[in-house]
Amino acid sequence: MKIDIHSHILPKEWPDLKKRYGYGGWVQLDHHCKGQAKMMKDGKVFRVIQENCWDPEVRIKEMDLSGVTVQVLSTVPVMFSYWAKPQDTLDLAQILNNDLAATVKKYPKRFIGLGTLPLQAPDLAVKEMHRCVNELGFPGVQIGSHVNEWDLNAPELYDIYAAAEQLNCCLFVHPWDMQIDGRMSKYWFPWLIGMPAETTIAICSMIMGGIFEKFPKLKVCFAHGGGAFPYTVGRISHGFNVRPDLCAVDNKVDPRKYLGSFYTDSLVHDRGALRLLTSVIGEDKVILGTDYPFPLGELEPGKLIDSMEDFDNKLKDKLKAGNALEFLGLSRKQFE
Repeated sequence: MKIDIHSHILPKEWPDLKKRYGYGGWVQLDHHCKGQAKMMKDGKVFRVIQENCWDPEVRIKEMDLSGVTVQVLSTVPVMFSYWAKPQDTLDLAQILNNDLAATVKKYPKRFIGLGTLPLQAPDLAVKEMHRCVNELGFPGVQIGSHVNEWDLNAPELYDIYAAAEQLNCCLFVHPWDMQIDGRMSKYWFPWLIGMPAETTIAICSMIMGGIFEKFPKLKVCFAHGGGAFPYTVGRISHGFNVRPDLCAVDNKVDPRKYLGSFYTDSLVHDRGALRLLTSVIGEDKVILGTDYPFPLGELEPGKLIDSMEDFDNKLKDKLKAGNALEFLGLSRKQFE
């Protein structure tokens, strides 16, 4: 069994958001030819996508070819729209969540949904989280690595974490809104360097901000193998101990002590990195994730895990399915 925790989907179409809300900055799909569409943002092409980004039947054919049993579906992070008016972001989130729920309902043995929330308005986000879990049947939501000027330790987000604990709603943290100008404008740096940096900031913000102390039942998984964190945790811990005046301001616990208390996906593209990741984060805490259907993802799902000669079959099964089920609070029988 293979369960892919990290895959993105969009509706085939949605309303003209500039007309709907009265201002720009939104993403629209331009189906310019059969099987392809341009994601347009204020008249410029953001990304060209293929039909596997919106057509669940095309996805299932590709899943069957690569041996993926279940995909955990979440929106494309550019759709988070935390910058917009809260009521408009809520409206868009509901459009996306409702479409996602319809796909999961149609193919319940192949797809699991993670909702999206208007995090810039925590009161609205909590209400939509309740709807995602109680009405739409999602086991969790996807959130961005920061919300405008708030990092993930912001007190404004505490009510969201409290609600997630109460609902047993897991959080999948995806980097977004990276710096794209200046020195970061070349060589695809926002995706190659900016995304891992964003994820590292998100992990350190939650640890040093005391989020795992305040909300010990919170289930969190970070994308892209936890960014740079697994490799730099020694430096982070050392810095915490030699400069507590700077690092131990909100939480006195050494960051190392949180290893094993959160999850990451497996998307690191390198055997040495995956070996380090499972050693540092924990064999029970790494989950197969591919970033399907995008080219920076793992193009042959599970190939890296299967290539690990020093991982026994029990560990490989944990990474490919068991840990995902534990994180999501679901049973294997639901998908057999």
